[in-house]
Order: sequence, then structure tokens, then C-alpha cells
Amino acid sequence: MITNRVKRLREESLNAVPRISMERAQVVDRVYKLYEGKVSVPVIRALVLKEFMSTKKLCINEGELIVGERGEEPAATPTYPELCCHTTWDMEIMNKRENISFKVKDGDIKMQKDVIIPFWEKRSIRHKILENMTEEWKHCYKAGIFTEFMEQRGPGHTVCDDKIYKKGFLDFKKDIEDSIKGLDFNEDNEALDKKNQLEAMSIACDAIMILGKRYSEYAKELAEKETDLMAREELLEISKVCSHVPANAPRNFREALQMYWFVHLCVISELNPWDAYNPGRLDQHLNPFYEREIEGGTLTHDKAEELLQCFWVKFNNQPAPPKVGITLKESATYTDFANINVGGVKVDGADGVNDVSYMLLDVIDEMKLLQPSSNVQISKKSPQKFVKRACEISRKGWGQPSMFNTDAVIQELINAGKSLEDARCGGNSGCVETGAFGKEAYILTGYFNLPKILEITLNNGIDIITGEKLGIETGNANDFKTYDELFEAYKKQLKHFIEIKVRGNRVIERIYATMMPVPFLSIVTDDCISNGKDYNAGGARYNVSYIQGVGIGTITDALTAIKYQVFDKKNITMDELSKTLKDNFKGHEDVLKLLKDKTPKYGNDNDYADDVMKEIFEAFFKEVDGRKNGKGGVFKINMLPTTCHVYFGSVIGATPNGRKAYVPLSEGISPEKGADLKGPTAVIKSASKMDHLKTGGTLLNQKFTPSVVEGEKGLNNMADLVRTYFKLDGHHIQFNVVNKEVLIEAQKSPDEYKDLIVRVAGYSDYFNNLDEVLQNEIIDRTEQTFA
Repeated sequence: MITNRVKRLREESLNAVPRISMERAQVVDRVYKLYEGKVSVPVIRALVLKEFMSTKKLCINEGELIVGERGEEPAATPTYPELCCHTTWDMEIMNKRENISFKVKDGDIKMQKDVIIPFWEKRSIRHKILENMTEEWKHCYKAGIFTEFMEQRGPGHTVCDDKIYKKGFLDFKKDIEDSIKGLDFNEDNEALDKKNQLEAMSIACDAIMILGKRYSEYAKELAEKETDLMAREELLEISKVCSHVPANAPRNFREALQMYWFVHLCVISELNPWDAYNPGRLDQHLNPFYEREIEGGTLTHDKAEELLQCFWVKFNNQPAPPKVGITLKESATYTDFANINVGGVKVDGADGVNDVSYMLLDVIDEMKLLQPSSNVQISKKSPQKFVKRACEISRKGWGQPSMFNTDAVIQELINAGKSLEDARCGGNSGCVETGAFGKEAYILTGYFNLPKILEITLNNGIDIITGEKLGIETGNANDFKTYDELFEAYKKQLKHFIEIKVRGNRVIERIYATMMPVPFLSIVTDDCISNGKDYNAGGARYNVSYIQGVGIGTITDALTAIKYQVFDKKNITMDELSKTLKDNFKGHEDVLKLLKDKTPKYGNDNDYADDVMKEIFEAFFKEVDGRKNGKGGVFKINMLPTTCHVYFGSVIGATPNGRKAYVPLSEGISPEKGADLKGPTAVIKSASKMDHLKTGGTLLNQKFTPSVVEGEKGLNNMADLVRTYFKLDGHHIQFNVVNKEVLIEAQKSPDEYKDLIVRVAGYSDYFNNLDEVLQNEIIDRTEQTFA
């Protein structure tokens, strides 16, 4: 049940207008101009955070119980000139664009032009990356072969574990001091570098404690001026909480939430990580506090729920900082991908579902906010009651929570080199990605356009969209005598482009390691303190880099069509197919019908098509998996798109599966729109033929009309589908439950559907926030039925 307090805070959050805040940019500029060349790079980064936390405007919204905003107020969003120095044109576009806009004051544009750009234009990481990439890399990036996450945002995908609930930052500061004392300057050539890193971490500890102290004092000042007795008492309680955390370990449920939130603010203020930090297994972290207080009579269920609801609002107050260009196209959303895990197992392997788990599900249901994202971790030991409650919420039609196979996630983590204990304490973040929470830097490096590689293969290394020769010469398509010859050519092109991508990634890793350390994030990530190394330089216990494959449904059906119609059935020649694609099927309606309607398709439990999918997946996996990154770890793959399947489709002509030029690709590991005609069970059977356990995450979307999942029978069918898929080692599944007619009407009359939320890829968004192409892609997804 939502209290009046929370209703007001929620409404204020929903009505907050995203705007650019220049407060942080001014601090960064001031600190660098004062200290650059005088202190080490890690120390200057820590001094930026300390100065920001010492001077930023504080915000306590009326009636809130958890305090702290990244900007001066809800939805005020800072920029990060050291990462991406926006042009004044960028800022004007942000201000005017219809979707995902940020209001910008004229004075802020002037400040950007006169102060920020002159100093930061050529110092920014974005500039350094593009300056150090090869022309080959730049051409591939521009053509949409791959994207690069770190071009405008910092390395991210690290999630909180339980350490911040057991230690305060005075304790972390002591750990850092002990590590400095243990440095061996006689034998360790890196001792000075480690000392610099550790001193920066110590300063970062000061930064968060300064923030807590300032909030404590500010709340007390407001209380002294407050005439309403209840409001005064609440402000004094905020002051008391913030006087204890984050300097000390939290003692109760409320302090635990406030502790996490201060940590969250420091992580996302220090840099702009992709994705935002998140509290991971929140139910397991909070349950000890909850049980102890319920037993002691110092907390009620209703008060704990209200605190969690206030906590939810804090996430929704923080839009993802502005993106431009290709980075906007690959992730066109305000969502910052903080994804809270619920359920799963404990470190000893026992069922992890507890009272707080069900409370969190209630909060997800009640709040219906885009942020934070939420997921349920479902193991073989999870109670059916828990699974059905999650499905009950999901069938309400706004895409949360998504559902993950805990047993598969654990095995994926073990396969990636984690210990069993660390794997059990891990889970998912961002869209669907796996990681060892609090112990790993698992870095997503960008999306990879699998269907584009086929287009280049069919044109002997030429990108027909730009006319450039991007690939290698693997032979004229008309000369291939067998499907195997074609697929071998595809694999050679795949290798060529993966090597370009990985070489670029290695350079980018080094740029971040030397120029953009993150001392605060390092504090809360094992084993950066004991190693004396930064998170961005390999200091974490585990360091895995990921390349995300996009369009597996499209490339599968495209290659299946060639194999089936050209080589097996010989219904058309490769020359005929080439002309058909060049003409975008115009005048070739007979061939289009053959490709679309008379060819096996992935998503129907058809081994002919599904075996092609497995071959493509294995080729991608073998080409990436195990390549060494620059931080002592390796590269691995996952399969997800955010909104990149739309962008990637826009740079590809017609494809042999009957897809017309420039339309979106398939998303995640979902089948092509309209290709999956045998029902949801056939979809999960096709999808499960991929070896999910070799990945760091896969994303499967399913769409139902509300009538299909209504009632107890519909709920049971939904829960059984999830359980069945997970028995087949599927990694993840999520649902859109909405009538196609509603979406079409929402396009026509957006003002009447302002609150309509849909599941896009690994996140939910307002339908009105999506551009028309993405709206159409969601409309065209197959509506499944259990009949």
C-alpha cells in the first residue's frame, strides 16, 4: 500500500523535467586547473569527487525519508566533460529533441562554450579514444559494424555486495592505511603507483563521509526552522541517520538503505559508468536488519515498505546522463539500468527467498516506476508462490520484473572462472548481464552487428551502404558452390572484424587505466584495496570484458534462407538472390514470398533453422571467448541489444530472410518479428538450443495479449513457461503483456497514453519515449498464445 507521502514523492518524480546541471562540470574544471601536473592522476580524480561532495547543493525533498540527489534537484543531470565534452550544438539538440531531451539554459550553453570546451575538448576520453583508434576501426564504427560503450560513458557493470552493510568508510579508510603500510618499496616496482592509488581511495572515503556529514547538518538546520512538529522530527531523524552512515556501518534497516544510497551517489558522481551502480541482492542484504528490528519492535512491516518505496523514488529521480550520436542510438532511454535482484540462493546454496523478497515484489507492483529496473532470480529451490507472484506482477503489462535462471547464472559465472561462493553471491545487472557482485569489473565494450557481417560477406568485403571496402576478400557470392563455403567466408569476415574490435578495446582499456581511474568504485570492489590497483586497471578480483552479439534471429533466418532455397532446394540462384536484395524485393514478390513464407525459421522448434543458429552462435563464441583483455582477464560474449537492434538495422540493406532494408533487426535472442508461429513453447525450445552457459547473458522477449495470461490458468501457464525454459538452461525471459490495438492507438493519440509502459529490451520505457521505428518494432512482435 502506498502512503500519501510516497504518492506525493512519486508524482513529483514523474513530473520532474530532465535538465542539464553544470554544477559537476564546473567542479571538474576547477580542480583540474588547480591540480593538473601537481598530483598523481588517481589523486586528482579523488579530489574531484571530494570537492564535488564538499560543495554541491544539497537537496532534501519535502517528506522524503532517504536523501541525496546527483544534481541540485530531482532529474537535474550532470555532465562529465572529462569523458565526453559536448559541443554547444549537442546541448542545443538535447534541449530541442522530441525524445530523451534535457532542458538546457542559455547561460549553461555559454558556460560550455566559454569555459568547458576550451579546456576539455581535446582532454576528454572521447577525444583520446577517437584520436588513438585506427582508420580501419573508425570506418567500421561509422558503418555500424560495432559500437563502443566507453566512447561517452565509463566502464561499469559493477554491483554492490554486502560489505557496505558490515563496514563504514572509517573502516575502509583503515583498510587502505594498512595496505599502504604493507607496501614494499624495496621489492615491488609498482609500490609508488599503488601508493598513489591507495591515497586516492583514502581521499574518496573522505568524500562520501563529507557528504553524509553535510546532510546531517543540513537536515538539522532545516529542522530548526520547521514549524510542523512531525516534519521537524523526521528531519531530525534524517540528521541522526546521516551522522552515523556512511562513516560507520549501518545499525538498522533505514541506515542500511541510506548507506547504499550515499554509495550509489558517489559511484555515479565520480564517473558516468555504463550501467549505473545497483544494490544487487537487496532482499538478502536487508533481511538481517529487518528480522532483527521486527523482533525487537523497532520497525513494522508497513514502515519498512514505506522506506523501500522512498528508496525506489530516489532511483527514478536520476535519469541517465545525456548521450549523443551513435551512443544515443544504441541506448535511447532515460533509464540508467540499475537492476535490483530479488530471490535466488544464499552463499550456502539454500533458497534465498525471504520476507523482504516478497516485500520488494509488492513495492515493484505498487510503485510502477521505470527505475530501478527489477528482476527475480528463480532457482530450482525457489517457492512456486514466489514465481507466481512475480508473474502476477509481470502480466500487468509494464515489463517488470524480468526473470532469471539462478542455476544457469551460477554456472555461467563458474564457467567464467568464479568460485562457487562468489558465483552464488552474484547475479545480474544492466539488462541481463552476469557478474560476481562486489568482486568483479565485468565490462561491456559494445554491440556487434552479426547480420552486417553477412551483408559484407555476400559482397566480397564491400559495405554496400557506404561503398567502402571494410572486410577482406572472401570470394564472389556467385562462386560459392556449397553453403559450407559461404559459411566459411562468413567466419573469416567475423574473425577480421572481431580482431579490429578487440584491438580497439585493448587501447581503450589502457586509456581508462592510466587517465581515468575510479578510486571510489575501487573501494567497494574486492580486491582493489589489497592489490593497490584501480578498478579500471585490473584491481578487481575478476576482470571480464564482453562483446554483445545483436541480431541472432535475423542472421539465422537469413543464412537459413540461403542454405535452404539456394543450395538445398535450388529454388533460386545466388545471382537471383543478390539482385533481389539489391532491389529491396521490389519487383521480386515471388522470391520474397519464398523467403518469408516457404523457409524454415528460428523460433519454431525447427532443427533445420535452429541448427544454423547454433552454428552462428558457436562461430561468434569461438572467435571472441578467451581472447585476453589488458586487465588480466578475458573476453566473453553475451547476447542483448538495448535499442541497438534498431540502429544496426538502419545501416543494413535487405537481408535474405525477407527483411526489407533499414528496418530493425531481431532483438536479443528473440526470433524475428512474425517468424515464430508455433507458440511460446516452440520459441523457448528453439532458444534453449543455444548454449546459454557459455555466455554472460542472453535476452528473450515474449509478447502476450492480456487475455492469454488472465485468471489462474493464465498465471499457471506463464509460471510453467518460465520454469520449463529454465529447466532447459535458458538464462532470462521477460514479457510484454499488451494488446497490439492499444499500441497502435497510443501512436495515434499519445496524450491519452502518457502512462503506457512497455518492455523494450532489457528495460521498460514509456511508449511515448520511443521513436516511431522502435514503437513499430514492438507493435510487430508476435503475439503468442498457449492455445
